[in-house]
Amino acid sequence: MGKTPIKQPQFCPEQLKQNDMATNIITPDDLEQFKWELLADIKEYLNQNHNNVPPVKEAEWIKSHQVQRLLGISPGTLQNLRVNGTIPYSKVGGVLFYKKIDIQNILENNMRNKDQSITNQ
Repeated sequence: MGKTPIKQPQFCPEQLKQNDMATNIITPDDLEQFKWELLADIKEYLNQNHNNVPPVKEAEWIKSHQVQRLLGISPGTLQNLRVNGTIPYSKVGGVLFYKKIDIQNILENNMRNKDQSITNQ
């Protein structure tokens, strides 16, 4: 949809003398038309920029609080898993990171009753 420039009212001293007050009346129909034009412009902008954005890759590394939430464990339990070598991690600037695939592998390797799992059927 082509963009139409918004025309600003031009007032010159002669007009102000003729009209004591210059007014622009905006009707509900004007607002409705503006809404649809604005929505169309936003859609066009998003469609143009959508092609330039690379797909979002799922995070390979996750932080401690995410591991705790994922496994439903406390900070102390996570620390115990780190100390005894159950969960490998990396520390950068005081922040601990864990590979998501390592967490998934630990869950798989510690699965009990694997023969009863519905994913093995």
